[in-house]
Amino acid sequence: MTLKEKVQNLKITDYNYPLPDERIAKHPLHEREQCKLLEFTPTQGMSEHRFYEVPALLPQGTMLVYNNTRVINARLRFRKDTGSTIEIFCLEPVLPRDYEQIFQTTGACTWLCLVGNSKRWKQGALSQVVEVDGRKLTLTATRGERRGNSWEIAFAWDGGQVTFASLLDAIGEIPIPPYLNRKTEQSDATDYQTVYSHIDGSVAAPTAGLHFTSEVLAECDRRGIARRELTLHVGAGTFQPVKSENIGGHEMHYEFISVQRSLLVDLINAQGPVVAVGTTSVRTLESLYYIGQVLETHPDADEDQLTVTQWMPYDTPCMISTQKALRNIVDYLDRHHAECYMGSTQLMIAPGFKYRIIDGMITNFHQPQSTLLLLVSAFVGNDNWRPIYDYALGHGFRFLSYGDACLFLK
Repeated sequence: MTLKEKVQNLKITDYNYPLPDERIAKHPLHEREQCKLLEFTPTQGMSEHRFYEVPALLPQGTMLVYNNTRVINARLRFRKDTGSTIEIFCLEPVLPRDYEQIFQTTGACTWLCLVGNSKRWKQGALSQVVEVDGRKLTLTATRGERRGNSWEIAFAWDGGQVTFASLLDAIGEIPIPPYLNRKTEQSDATDYQTVYSHIDGSVAAPTAGLHFTSEVLAECDRRGIARRELTLHVGAGTFQPVKSENIGGHEMHYEFISVQRSLLVDLINAQGPVVAVGTTSVRTLESLYYIGQVLETHPDADEDQLTVTQWMPYDTPCMISTQKALRNIVDYLDRHHAECYMGSTQLMIAPGFKYRIIDGMITNFHQPQSTLLLLVSAFVGNDNWRPIYDYALGHGFRFLSYGDACLFLK
């Protein structure tokens, strides 16, 4: 049996555990850095800390890499004349495709969206009068082509120079995770953003970063811990449960990634461990190896050829070193006179995956039977994830997006 077949035959029920609703944190702690932290290393096992201790727990010379994406007010509600409410959840740009461009668009743009209560939207455009920056304008939404369980939605609005970013800020809602089982509250506008978020595009927060405060980051700086950024815009697929019996039947979602040339150079020259903040940073960093491997034999590959597909790590043998893969991307950028690599990844990390970039991760406690739990298991070892979660359940740790944190080191 090939490695790919072994991974695809993993049963998702082997990654189940009991998670009572009362253990799911509905709100974060008032002081983010006071949350509990469970540290695990293969040699020393488990130990309990508070998150503000992270700078002291990280090995000397660590490079900390985190996701600077910012959650957008992606949920829009339109009320029909009949009284029905149609919810439109913006997932990713269609026209223009570029995130930065679409947020600065005035007058019209198109998004791929989820549509709630879609049976009530039989035909025609939806419209509403909204107020943005003190001026009233009419926003319309027209449903176009269907793609799987999503729709292309064309938005149009009057109002001169009002951007789509301003529209979302004025009338959209922060899309908190469905497993919180509550409505969005005003506090979520702050609570569900990392302190270092500044690139608009996500519909879900990279929640491992929610524990960081300016004070914790300053302590990292004081201790000489290098801090670097990348971007992965988190899609709604991050909440999608694995419904198939074997993980081979689950389709991962594609997500936009952006990595600066300077980060690639820093990774090449890193003398200490690379620690990723959150599973989104993990997936972005680990995708780099496979982009570099494609470039080894296809130096002029186009965007589609460089997309990291779900099973790529298990399909092809790893032919080159990590350093060479990263160097290939730098050379590719130099040939194209670019300072940033932008692409997309569908990477599935599951037991059997070999980590090539990171030496540690900071993450939260994830849902049972989720791809995020598979990713954690691939790092800590298939025999270790359950004792770690059993310990957390038995020692009062809070789970999921607003819950407590883990620090996993090799």
